[in-house]
Amino acid sequence: MEAIENAFSKIGSRVRVVPFPTVRRSVVPSIGRNGAVAVPARLQVNVSRDSKGEFFQITLNGPVALQVMNMDRASKHLLLFARDTDNEKYRYLCGHDERGLFAAAVPSAVSNVVAAMEALKPEPVIQSQVSMTAAKRNKRRNRAFRRQGEWYFVPAPALNPDRKFVRLNEPIRRGRSRPHIVEELFRHGGETVYVCRKHPNGLAEKAYRRLLQEDPAARRWGWTIMRRNMDVFGRGKVTHPDHKTIVLSGWHRIFPNRESDAWFIETVVFLD
Repeated sequence: MEAIENAFSKIGSRVRVVPFPTVRRSVVPSIGRNGAVAVPARLQVNVSRDSKGEFFQITLNGPVALQVMNMDRASKHLLLFARDTDNEKYRYLCGHDERGLFAAAVPSAVSNVVAAMEALKPEPVIQSQVSMTAAKRNKRRNRAFRRQGEWYFVPAPALNPDRKFVRLNEPIRRGRSRPHIVEELFRHGGETVYVCRKHPNGLAEKAYRRLLQEDPAARRWGWTIMRRNMDVFGRGKVTHPDHKTIVLSGWHRIFPNRESDAWFIETVVFLD
């Protein structure tokens, strides 16, 4: 733990490792690669706050090996690696982003901070930054995209939507994270999903019907019908309490980062 604490200290943050509280063990499901839900997750990575400010909290449920694989003092980021007794591997990018700390589940087997940042970018963003220098690729603003937290905004100058389909001051969010508010927003396509508190990312029609057959009580979970994986475009101001407001001068296509591709995404309690 001394090595872990020293590494976090070098990027200007604190870290605390604690055991799972007994009363919460039933709350945290196992989300192994086969999708089974059986036992509590082996760990959680969270951003918490006390009287001294924000800090990283790693909550363990049983033996887990922890290692800081790489650190970038300039950006105040580090790559945290964890391995449990089932040889399941977890990678988290931890660091500072504008006004606070963040932790992101990294979906690829990377070994350094720069590679982790690239692994979190969706493919259209990767394509848009071709020919750019490495130093410019991870700026929050460059000629290829704008970034605010987990969201990327890629210019879409050819878009000219019908004004009657443009929503004003519309939220964009993933899971239980606090929404980012987009001044003008246009959505197109996607699939119908059923959303409730227990399934904040939504269930497709087939999965929803199967759940109701297996557990009739699920009908009373307060479902809302929504659309997922739509093509989303924004223009104007984008605001969020933890980030500096950005202004999109023209239409931009909006993409979330690839954190949700990590099989252990639910072990990250704090989502920006």
